[in-house]
Amino acid sequence: MSLVRPVSKALQFVWTAFVAAVARLDKSFSPSDTLLRIQQHTFTLSDYIYITFNVSLFTFWLYLMQSPGFPAKLLIPFLYITALAIPFTSQFFVPATPVFGWLITYYSSRFIPDSWRPNVSVVLLPTLESVLYGANISDILTRYTHPFLDILAWIPYGVGHFIIPFVVAAFLWLFRPKQALHQWARIFGWLNLTGVIIQILLPCAPPWYEVIYGLAPATYAVRGSAAGLARIDALFHGNGYTVAFGGAPVVFGAFPSLHSACATLEGLFLSHFFPQVTKFVWIYVLVLYWATMYLTHHYLIDVVGGSSLAVACFYLLLPDEVKGPFATSLPPNLGGSSMRSKYQLYDLEEPRTRSRSSANGNIMRAADYDLDDLSERESDEEEVDITFRSPVVPDAPRSAVPLIKPNTGSGAGAGAKIAASRSVGSGAPGREGHRHTASIASLIRADERAEDGWSPIASSFSGLPPTPTKAERDAQV
Repeated sequence: MSLVRPVSKALQFVWTAFVAAVARLDKSFSPSDTLLRIQQHTFTLSDYIYITFNVSLFTFWLYLMQSPGFPAKLLIPFLYITALAIPFTSQFFVPATPVFGWLITYYSSRFIPDSWRPNVSVVLLPTLESVLYGANISDILTRYTHPFLDILAWIPYGVGHFIIPFVVAAFLWLFRPKQALHQWARIFGWLNLTGVIIQILLPCAPPWYEVIYGLAPATYAVRGSAAGLARIDALFHGNGYTVAFGGAPVVFGAFPSLHSACATLEGLFLSHFFPQVTKFVWIYVLVLYWATMYLTHHYLIDVVGGSSLAVACFYLLLPDEVKGPFATSLPPNLGGSSMRSKYQLYDLEEPRTRSRSSANGNIMRAADYDLDDLSERESDEEEVDITFRSPVVPDAPRSAVPLIKPNTGSGAGAGAKIAASRSVGSGAPGREGHRHTASIASLIRADERAEDGWSPIASSFSGLPPTPTKAERDAQV
């Protein structure tokens, strides 16, 4: 029972992610939507270079392709353009364009005329391996074989190599924003396309050729070999790998090892977008490194070259928009966010915005008030006349606090009182704190006013003796 609940929750989350991923798909089948997007898109120089390169690449390999022949092979570009025109299919085919470029390059390379092909190097790789590492490492690893080791090498090399790329794509599609899947398809395609072009321009014999033919010069008439995977065919009483490798279009594609390159790229992507599986995926990568040499398909220098190519493609082609916290965020409709501000992108603290009202329920801080702006607004208020109490005013209140001259309208009077109260302590240039100034002036001139029989102090404190007049003070002196 302890495992049932976690497994049930995991399956429920996978199903929820699948439903959310399907909901994110563009389900339109109208080519007019695609045309509208093209019209709204602003093409840059890099876009034109990208389009020109891919059109030239596809045209070149279609020209060399002999099977299917003309005009049947024209069906390939027709179907591809149709897939690009339909929004539902274009969302997969557009980012996967480098993958299709790699596939047509790999397949059509068999039709390259022999007069165009460079000579095959047989001794270059074993010589480099002996010079760099002191021995032929792949030869050492193949001296002892065992059915258990054959199975252990076959799982990553003969099975995982063809399945893991789709597993990575599925996980990115389900649990990460769509930009992650697009970058996986793009970088995976460019990696394999670059590797195949290097193999065509720099053909090198793999270790199995040395085992079968020695160091004799190689020709393009030699068919490929399943090498160590032939033992897997014998173990399972089949011939699948023997047939597949025997008809491979690129026979002398030892350097770089695309098996190690793909495994390295898979490890980098999974470690970047799913850090929790880092140690497990790199164990798989290391086992595949060993399997490529154990099955006599690659030298150690091939493994190093393929891994270096994968690292270069990952760090040079992966854009900043899928780095940082975005890499581990969920899709928008699965509880994540696909948008990051510039402060999140560069790991900066976001500034606090000013708010002049508390309508949103937040407590306003002193920093939210702009005193200069407040003074400017108060300077525009209507001036209010202020009069001081005087003994000539009948029934005047016994206080030195100035009065505000009332207006005729009740609303205007209230507004004048508010404006006058705001003017106190505003500190605006050219304005005076009338209330405090009047009180101080009344106190200073209290002696003079006392001569006339009125004093703000005497009137305010009825329990005190009256203030003597000037004549009485002179008489006392």
